[in-house]
Amino acid sequence: MCGIFSVIDRNMTRMDGSSIKAALSSMDERGSGEGAGYVAYGIYPDFPDCYALHIFFDNIVDHKSKVDELLSKWGVIIHQEEIPTYEQPSLKRQHIPWRYFFKPYKDLMVGSLTPEEDIIIKTVMDINSGIDGALVFSSGKNMGVFKAAGWPEDVANFYRIEDYRGYIWLAHNRYPTNTPGWWGGAHPFNLLNWSVVHNGEITSYGTNRQYVESNGYKCTMHTDTEVVAYLFDYLGRRHKLTEELIVKALAPPFWDEIDSMPLSKSELNRAIRLIYGPALMNGPFGIVVAQSDGIVGFTDRIKLRPLVVGDDGTKLYISSEEAAIRRVDPNIGEIYMPKAGEPVIGRVVK
Repeated sequence: MCGIFSVIDRNMTRMDGSSIKAALSSMDERGSGEGAGYVAYGIYPDFPDCYALHIFFDNIVDHKSKVDELLSKWGVIIHQEEIPTYEQPSLKRQHIPWRYFFKPYKDLMVGSLTPEEDIIIKTVMDINSGIDGALVFSSGKNMGVFKAAGWPEDVANFYRIEDYRGYIWLAHNRYPTNTPGWWGGAHPFNLLNWSVVHNGEITSYGTNRQYVESNGYKCTMHTDTEVVAYLFDYLGRRHKLTEELIVKALAPPFWDEIDSMPLSKSELNRAIRLIYGPALMNGPFGIVVAQSDGIVGFTDRIKLRPLVVGDDGTKLYISSEEAAIRRVDPNIGEIYMPKAGEPVIGRVVK
């Protein structure tokens, strides 16, 4: 179950959220009304150099001052406000969504924390694991996640998603299986500029979680998808692997396939499996991950979850269903289904 929809405009032309809402709502049968969400890139042009921290507060009086104090320790709050929302009869409000536009101190050095990305990650992890009643669910630059427990159209209307314009969109309709439906457990999951939507189940979650937590991340969302965002950050940002190599680490070929490859290919694939063995993800899954300069979609090694690609040259779509793509672009030219474990990558033209 679960419905995934994503699109990138390679020319970075921004699209409003109305068509994204329509595409995701066309896959209502893939959800249960317990979680939906959207993420868009390019939505905060007035604060392009700030980290947009989206936070769920249980209430403002008891918890916000602790977050303000922590943020002031690490940097400067340029602007903050409650995220505008519009009550929906069928969506029960559980939290108050708030956003900070935040800049870390440039000259701050605490232990090994010198890059500002590491400061943001520490701040996110400290809030999510140490401040009750506060949860950071989005922490990138010029982008933002909007999610809640509800149906896709109700969540879109709650945030008035059509008011936001982005050149990359990811959207997700959740059907929770192993964990309860709640606002923090809805997709997308995010860390820095990495955002993830996922259909399926990661049965290797225990191993993957131990791996990321041994490298400084803290899992607090109570769902397997969270580790995907941390794995992409660890392998992509810290180890500088390309998207193609990250997918090889997370969904590698089987050993017998590697053994049958030409030597030049088998050596690379063997090295990745040996070095990044704990990052290998088992189970049925279809995943799309976004960064500020592109998206990558891939499935498990035997493709137990669907993934469909549409490409018109300017826009690349990755979705659980062809019908959702055609809801946005009825005349889409190229439609195909990638092979199991094969990455589908769309990048902006700079």
